[in-house]
Parts: sequence; C-alpha cells; structure tokens
Amino acid sequence: MVEQFRRNYTIKAILAALGVARSTYYRWKKEPEKMLSEAEEKIIALCQGNKYRYGHRKITKLLKRKFKIKLHRNTVQRIMQRMNLQCRVKPKRKWKSQGETTIVAPDLLKRNFMASKPDEKWVTDITYVQYGPETLYLSTIMDLYNNEIVAYKLYDHQQTSLVLDTLEAALEARGNPTGVILHSDQGSVYTSYAFQRLIKEENLVSSMSRRGNCWDNAVIESFHSNIKSEEFQFVKYHALSISEVICRVQDYLHYYNHERIQEKLGYQSPLEYRGLAA
Repeated sequence: MVEQFRRNYTIKAILAALGVARSTYYRWKKEPEKMLSEAEEKIIALCQGNKYRYGHRKITKLLKRKFKIKLHRNTVQRIMQRMNLQCRVKPKRKWKSQGETTIVAPDLLKRNFMASKPDEKWVTDITYVQYGPETLYLSTIMDLYNNEIVAYKLYDHQQTSLVLDTLEAALEARGNPTGVILHSDQGSVYTSYAFQRLIKEENLVSSMSRRGNCWDNAVIESFHSNIKSEEFQFVKYHALSISEVICRVQDYLHYYNHERIQEKLGYQSPLEYRGLAA
C-alpha cells in the first residue's frame, strides 16, 4: 500500500494515515517475506468461504474435520487475530411484539431448549428485515431437536396470516405431526383466536414465554440475530432491492440448514445432525 501511494504522498504521511510507526515499517521492510503455512492457508480459506461468520472455535473444528489439521483453539485464535480474520458481525437488535393479549398459554419449555427427537418441540418468532426499500417481516419455525428451520415466510406485514401460513408450511413439511409443543412469545398474532384455533385443530400444544422475557425464547431470537449479523453484516438499511433481500434470506436459510455447523450439534449442520441420528 505504501508503494502504491508514495507517488502522490510522502511515506511519513502514508504511515501516519495508517497509524503505523516509521520504525515498524522499516523493520518490516528488512524482514524476508514469510511463506504461509498449510494451516494458515486453510484458516484463511475457511474464514473467507464462510464470509467471516465463524469464530476461532468453529474454525478449529472445521480444520480438524475437513483437513485433518489439529491445532489448539488458542493457536487458531492468534492466527485469526494476526490476519484480521475474526468473526465480523453487527450489534444485534431485538424485535418486540406488540398488541393486546387474547389467549395466553403457559410456558411449558421453561428454557429447556433440548429435544430428544424431531418434532417434539418447535419454537417460532417474527423479526423485521429492513434492508430493502420497505420493511419485510420474517416468520420462522425451528425444531429444537437439531435447530433446523422447518418453515419460514417473508411478508410485507406482520398480521396473523403471516404466522398461520408459516405454521401450515411447517406442518406440511413434516407430514402433519401431532403433539408438538409450539413455543412463541405473547405477540398479538400468537395469542389470536385464529392462531390458537389452528394449533388446537392440528393437535399441537401451545406454549408461550413470559411477557417481556426474551430469554424464554432465546434460541429462535438468536437465530434471527444471526441472519442479520451474518448475511447482512456489511449492508446498510434500505440499501437493497426487494428481490435482493429475498434472495439473501433464501440463500442464508439454505446455508444455515445445510452447511452452518453448531456446537450444540457436535459441530454438524442441522441436516447433517438429523441424518446421522436417523
């Protein structure tokens, strides 16, 4: 970079702009160029390939799993810090539901987000997506057995039809299971008679977080934070077209279910974990 700009600026000015001491720069110039090790090359490839979504723990697991390279996670962390490969995310924001309560169900999960089999516990929530010319609302249903997104809908409103269509899509995707605990917050769309009636008709069991307590539905809220911080990490609000937003959401959900490894799943993706368990 210094060589590139020194035709127009003095070295002193360039180094001042970069925040690099002159002694550091000249000492670096005298040192022979170091070749990257195989491990460093693989770490760079993994971080770039996953769009800098992973921290050093997941990169360590992928190194061992994909390339049979065993390094302590602290070593991987130092390499990532030295090469500026750390996980790059935006601060997370939370969506709060509003509306008058109609039907409130008890909290059956009580923050127990583990399930012993598929279609035992589902969690659901809505988040806003503000990266297009208008705000979209993403409704998702997740299976707590493997944190797989069973179904989702992306609409330009957050009315009751959004959650009804999401639930119907989930039931269709899983062959209409019965007895599933469906956990949500106390948003007006979830406490509505229409949504609760559908739950009853399909022989599901309704469960709800305590009012104003986001930790009671932390897993799905964390997923919604992840899609914003990982897929839209460098995107300004209202900077994309509607079609671009839709494509990004679709791409991320496919990536999340098929490729994104999770510590809870033994560093497998949701579908990999479900396949191994089957």
